Amino acid sequence: MPSSAESVSLPRDRSPGRARPGPVPWIAMYHSVGDRSDDPYRVTVTPARLERQLRWLRGRGLRGVSVSELLAARARGEGRGLVGLTFDDGYADFLTDALPVLARWECTATLFVLPGRFGGDNSWDRPGPRKPLLTVDAVREARRAGMEIGSHGLTHLDLTRADDRTLAEEISQSRELLAELTDGPADGFCYPYGTVDRRVRDAVRAAGYAYACAIDPGALTGPYALPRVHIGENDTAARLFLKYRLHRLRRRPVPGPR
Repeated sequence: MPSSAESVSLPRDRSPGRARPGPVPWIAMYHSVGDRSDDPYRVTVTPARLERQLRWLRGRGLRGVSVSELLAARARGEGRGLVGLTFDDGYADFLTDALPVLARWECTATLFVLPGRFGGDNSWDRPGPRKPLLTVDAVREARRAGMEIGSHGLTHLDLTRADDRTLAEEISQSRELLAELTDGPADGFCYPYGTVDRRVRDAVRAAGYAYACAIDPGALTGPYALPRVHIGENDTAARLFLKYRLHRLRRRPVPGPR
């Protein structure tokens, strides 16, 4: 195994062609950044660990960007050296603990938030500690700092179990609220719990989103079923290297934009 001081041999981005598949984008999935003293679901990394992980990326010639920026660069054939960074759920500690670290390493990210829970907490994680979520003003501040704001649905439901009316509300209404909040379109969607099927994927596409992130979308592929790699507190340099390399080997290519 290469040591942490060795550089990663990066793949050549082959996605500028309209129908030509390119290598699957490497998109990291984070949640909360802060205190880990009570973290039963392993959704939290400390600011110090995030700092070391971003240092590792930059030391390998990689830079973390929002998913929209990553996909746009790939479409131009300029995706080499970029990886996606995402933060799910919209925890309040993003502003205090994650954003300063991202700024130090000149990275951006996509923040997937829940418009139906602004100023609330992660009540879907029961049992477990309550973590406050971003307020409307805090989301605007993250946007002004250069972060992409995407939808995680309205209230963090498993959309594969939702009826048609609830599905439409969770997907379409959240996009409308975010567009009003940020004075621009919300292009990205993230499936709560990572669960997605064809019905949910088609609903996201029909609502006008440009892409959607999952965790492991199974047989689904393409811009509305982008897989991601979970990054946690235990991901040291060696583990990050393996996750980066193995991700490409396990995933099918993604078609270019049509």
